[in-house]
Amino acid sequence: MSARRADTLGGRAAVVGIGATDFSKDSGRSELALAAEAVRAALADAGLTAADVDGMVTFTMDTSPEITVAQAAGIGELSFFSRVHYGGGAACATVQQAALAVASGLAEVVVCYRAFNERSGRRFGSGVQRREPSAEGVALGWALPFGLLTPASWVAMAARRYLHTYGLEPEVFGHVAVTARRHAATNPAAHFHGRPITLADHAASRWIAEPLRLLDCCQETDGGQALVVTSVERARTLRHPPAVIAAAAQGAGRAQEQMTSFYRDDLTGLPEMGVVARQLWRTSGLTPGDIDVGIVYDHFTPFVLTQLEEFGFCAPGEGAAFVASGALPLNTHGGQLGEAYLHGMNGVAEAVRQLRGSAVNQVAGARHVLVTAGTGVPTSGLVLRADG
Repeated sequence: MSARRADTLGGRAAVVGIGATDFSKDSGRSELALAAEAVRAALADAGLTAADVDGMVTFTMDTSPEITVAQAAGIGELSFFSRVHYGGGAACATVQQAALAVASGLAEVVVCYRAFNERSGRRFGSGVQRREPSAEGVALGWALPFGLLTPASWVAMAARRYLHTYGLEPEVFGHVAVTARRHAATNPAAHFHGRPITLADHAASRWIAEPLRLLDCCQETDGGQALVVTSVERARTLRHPPAVIAAAAQGAGRAQEQMTSFYRDDLTGLPEMGVVARQLWRTSGLTPGDIDVGIVYDHFTPFVLTQLEEFGFCAPGEGAAFVASGALPLNTHGGQLGEAYLHGMNGVAEAVRQLRGSAVNQVAGARHVLVTAGTGVPTSGLVLRADG
């Protein structure tokens, strides 16, 4: 059973620092070096020092442990450290964990980070090659022998059913790709800076796993991103206006598997994101009409549409038309399709910039930003708001 009432975490913590390395295809340095660089940059952005930090959160998938990054970044004693599972589904949950620690008094300043050489090192898009036996891996055993070896192939199954159910063609996914690349084109930090695309470009790109084309798939990126979380009270004394965590949630659905939930009654939605959506709306007291910017996890274009539908921005099957309408500024940094694939952590940073008023593609008067994490897996989400 999912949560049925508002929680008490909202409004008790804020993101006060953001920092990143450059985003590249070959970083030339270790993942630990990337993590430490991003952490130092986030602390400098917040106007804090390594001595202020007493908590750290990252992904179970990260190769740089909390204590190792702390040592590399000059951080001393830690009173809180945590990791969140399920790949990109952890992005917003790292901030939730940090907020929980701050709100409960377990820590005062918590750094969230993610760093990897996902292009020059281990490439997720190369598929499952070796895996230690585990209960979690049993589900993959029903898919791998039939050629479903990569994230694109797993998403393609649900995408095909979505198109069939609503009588749509693969070209509808192009609206997401075009929107992301339009924003990336004006973002100097983006890999695809200066390179917008058209719907025709999308339709002409090669198939990866039908109905997904090349331009439906996110990048493979080397880089690191870090965020600093502290109490709202302390945040108000620091360098930038705080991005208050109005709500944070995690969600897993019935019959949930990691990317292969093919045995549900319906493959056209994302029930785990529905769990997140209901809790974010309950706790924040907001509705889709209150959101000024959407930072929606875009590792593959079809799941952007289903996320928007789960959150109630539009009816099922209408996600593409909603994106095409431009009714909600979407992935203003370029997303993972256009800026960089940092497992969604760069999306949280963009939400903070929008609330500060410092984004490259700034939305005038932005006060409420929705951020979502990885889809097809147990996931998480945030509503960040301007202070006051």
